[in-house]
Amino acid sequence: MMRKPLMMLLAAPVLALTAGAFVAIAQPEKQKVRTVSIPISIFTKQELRDNQMQEYVQADRLIVREDRDEQTILSIRSVSDAPLALAVLIQEDLASNFNLQIKDLAEFIRSLPKGSRVMVAYMRGGNLQIRQRFTDDLEAAAKSLRIVSSTSTAAPRNPFDSLIDALDRFDALPAGRRAVLMVSDGLDVSQGIASSTPGQSLDLDRAILRAQRRSVAVFSFYSPASLTDNGNSSLVLNGQGSLQKLSDETGGRAFFQGSIAPLSFLPFFKDVRILLNRQFLLSYLSTHMKRGYHKVEVVSTNPEVKIEHPKGYYYR
Repeated sequence: MMRKPLMMLLAAPVLALTAGAFVAIAQPEKQKVRTVSIPISIFTKQELRDNQMQEYVQADRLIVREDRDEQTILSIRSVSDAPLALAVLIQEDLASNFNLQIKDLAEFIRSLPKGSRVMVAYMRGGNLQIRQRFTDDLEAAAKSLRIVSSTSTAAPRNPFDSLIDALDRFDALPAGRRAVLMVSDGLDVSQGIASSTPGQSLDLDRAILRAQRRSVAVFSFYSPASLTDNGNSSLVLNGQGSLQKLSDETGGRAFFQGSIAPLSFLPFFKDVRILLNRQFLLSYLSTHMKRGYHKVEVVSTNPEVKIEHPKGYYYR
């Protein structure tokens, strides 16, 4: 089968409806191909540097590879101002300077597209403390934010265990764009400090798989907590590495300001808005009929174009 190059000139700003993201539509047994749809975000490196969207983006040819094999692109669809289901998760033992960011976080929630649903929860001890269940009352969600206690006794077992709990709560929502905004140090010491690297966290891997199955992109903001506030470089790198892995694998993005607490979340929110305003639903024909996990790569022939996307999906 010949694969036709897809040349794109994208008008901006646009917002994609990723309803049915990661959708793998099963075909009859005799079929040799099936349709897959995944959410992608398209933007330029210049836009990220300037924090300002351009009117047009020359995406050039897009290439989709599944399990390293190039696939045929069917379409890329966008719908303006699509609502978003967003879970805001905050680690309870964050350093107290996080409390200075609450006002800007509340304004970000209020600025979401009309019809969006937001949940606010705190990762505390071994539980997920829900402050606001999913609601389309953005003002109520914004007002449910509170200051953190910043005490080590309130630290979660690990942030990814609480994330898994939050991801399960998306099951009651209709299909559509889904995301998590998690403010955390990303450190999992449930198996001991010596076993806190990204490759050793079982709950991190479980959270990634759970997010991929539910089509949830995770945007993570690094902020020091009780174990990382002293600047221990090894622990900071382990935590940031875990957040990077989580966001990369789910189609989101991890945000850091070196190894210290961010002076402001405003630059992070600007980048998140760019990502959300440049989302598309990409559909392609998959030649892989085996059920299970499939790796995905989406690239552009334009070196100035950057594409964020989930690194895989499950076909069931």
